[in-house]
Amino acid sequence: MLLAVLSGFFVALGLPLIIKVFKGPNTLWVSLFPLSLFIYFISKLPAIKDGETLSSSWAWVPSLGIGLDFYLDGLSLLFTLLITGIGTLVFVYTSSYLKGHIYLDRFYAYLSLFMASMLGLVLADNIITLFIFWELTSISSFFLIGFNNDNEASRKSALTALSITGLGGFFLLTGMVTLGYVAQEYQISALATLSEEIQANALYPLILVMVFVAAFTKSAQFPFHFWLPGAMKAPTPVSTYLHSATMVKAGIYLLARFTPILGNHEWWNGPLIIVGSITMVYAAIHAIFRLDLKAILAYSTISALGILVFLIGLGTDEALLAAGVFILVHALYKATLFLVTGIIDHETGTRDVSKLSGLNKVMLPVGIAAILAAISNAGIPASFGFIGKDLIYEATLHLGNMGYVLTGLAVITNVCLLFAGFLAGIKPFIGPLPPAFSKLHLPPATMWVPPLILASLGMVFGLFPMVVDTALIKPIVSSMTLGTPTFELKIWHGFNIVLLLSLLTIGSGIALYFILKPSEVLFAKATRFEKLSPESAVNQFAKGFVSFSSKWTNFFQNGYLRYYLITILSFLSLLLGYRLFYGVEIYVDTSTLSDITLYEAVIVLIMAAAIFFTVFSKSRLTAVASMGVVGYCFCLIFLFYSAPDLAMTQFSIDTLTVILFVLVLYNLPKYLTLSDTRDRIRDGLLSLIFGALISILTLEVMNETVTKDITSYYAENAYILGKGKNVVNVILVDFRGFDTMVEITVLAIAALGVFSLLKLRLKSIEKE
Repeated sequence: MLLAVLSGFFVALGLPLIIKVFKGPNTLWVSLFPLSLFIYFISKLPAIKDGETLSSSWAWVPSLGIGLDFYLDGLSLLFTLLITGIGTLVFVYTSSYLKGHIYLDRFYAYLSLFMASMLGLVLADNIITLFIFWELTSISSFFLIGFNNDNEASRKSALTALSITGLGGFFLLTGMVTLGYVAQEYQISALATLSEEIQANALYPLILVMVFVAAFTKSAQFPFHFWLPGAMKAPTPVSTYLHSATMVKAGIYLLARFTPILGNHEWWNGPLIIVGSITMVYAAIHAIFRLDLKAILAYSTISALGILVFLIGLGTDEALLAAGVFILVHALYKATLFLVTGIIDHETGTRDVSKLSGLNKVMLPVGIAAILAAISNAGIPASFGFIGKDLIYEATLHLGNMGYVLTGLAVITNVCLLFAGFLAGIKPFIGPLPPAFSKLHLPPATMWVPPLILASLGMVFGLFPMVVDTALIKPIVSSMTLGTPTFELKIWHGFNIVLLLSLLTIGSGIALYFILKPSEVLFAKATRFEKLSPESAVNQFAKGFVSFSSKWTNFFQNGYLRYYLITILSFLSLLLGYRLFYGVEIYVDTSTLSDITLYEAVIVLIMAAAIFFTVFSKSRLTAVASMGVVGYCFCLIFLFYSAPDLAMTQFSIDTLTVILFVLVLYNLPKYLTLSDTRDRIRDGLLSLIFGALISILTLEVMNETVTKDITSYYAENAYILGKGKNVVNVILVDFRGFDTMVEITVLAIAALGVFSLLKLRLKSIEKE
């Protein structure tokens, strides 16, 4: 499994080069990579069907409990098959959809990177590893959403998606670290046995909040949902792959995976039911007012994700069964509709549903795929969607009085989703063909075969549910309940209240489809409320934050070095003053001090005079020379106290500093214009205060107990290990060699920068 995950990263690195070497219009061969992964994972189906779990481990950072641990059970197998199976079809579809695109090689690399990241996420058996792959999915999706980087809307959408999902990643890291701290265990498969201890811990609510925010942001739950419709600016293969079948379900996977660990608790169930129900109804209603096919599919996807969160929140065996089935149902029909939408846009140049009709006459296979997907979306009998919808109603009906309310919400949601599915999958293909589309032709088979395969699977699984019942669905439910499922998927359960609700949903949805006609007027009425939406609130906050940041930056980063120094010294003075507020222990043992000699007194007087000239001189060169005198006085003090190496270093630095100052100030006016008296008083007081605080701090440090362990170690080992008698030199060169190398590197880079600036010759127009 480790090789299967890492192979995606290797392919992402090598594909651009390989495609450039093997130039040609046909890139269908690239699809062999995801296909090989799909075959590998489907070969594990018999073992998972028999109740086995497969695992592999590779020690990464064992000291921190982090390893590349991977675990394959029913739940992770479902997602790996979706990632690699739909990924294969998306790769095939892309070979025609983006044929001849200048950055096609880059697009394949991004897709491979994303595929590997998603595989790592759903297979991870270590909570820190899971977080790392979680973040990799956010980064790779950023590249894919913003693929059309010459388009401002695409760039904005990519940044919005990265910001929201990146925020969730921060919360996920916090939650996972806290969970690891509480359980003292980082392996996900082992955490389920510690469920009671985790839920009894005082940090359990904090862990829940962190996990919820991560899942809600990734899976576009209210109020974080708005990034998903914006992400529709991405090419259709991205929308199909990320926003219907894989990335947006990462949050769902997270909740499903941690249900045995954190679930079955009112603090877990309640928020998920509330957020899921709000999201599914809110987004479903939004979907029926949209005109753009991608917008319709985006909001219906958000609603479907809300249904999954809602079902996981219910937490019963029936609800988790419904969630497992619906994950597969939704992936099949929604990926189909996205691919069909891409074909429509590719061939007609429009995604406005009010302008589309009759396309069956020129694109019959595409229309068949779309209609089959719409049937599964609607939950019409003989489709897999019918089974999924029945299971949802069964899960809600068995919850007592509250179940009737939740069932009503589910019915409203499914009615709106049926309407949206008919808009996207049926309306563009029935009715008269507009004259503008009479010359359209069927796209290459590599574009219409993938959606036809997905749509057909939705019908096959509906007619023969036993194909996936024991092999896939039961292991999924077992992964979430840690029990042995006893259900059996059937297409017919007899005449009961569930069948009545399904018929009511279908009848109401079809009636709504014939009554409510999409139009610009209806869309305009719906958008009146956009100013009250979470997206509008976030945009207003962002504008306010940008304004505040601009004022803050202009105040502190005003271009004047003296103000920067004042700010830094003022902050440090306050910090040190706060330390003094609690008192300091200063004791100077005068008996240990040597007598002040005449040459020491003379040196101090010279320094005082040099400082006076530096501060009050009107000549720049005099001030620089006076600063050099202060430095040389320090050199003499080092010599007096038997530190010739420090004296030579100080001498070299001061000489170089004086020379550099002279070179820099050479072209400036020779004389200084003294600033305002108040400014000089301010600077003087700040200097005195800061100097006094540093002096007090130094005296306090001198009273601290000196630990000789490190000193003794260096003294004893400098010659033995470093082969040098000068301890300081051995420390710098041997014991701190890498640190010294980094310092030298920084100085070299700075020198190159200075040299480049000195050699820079701007044109007159550039100087302006």
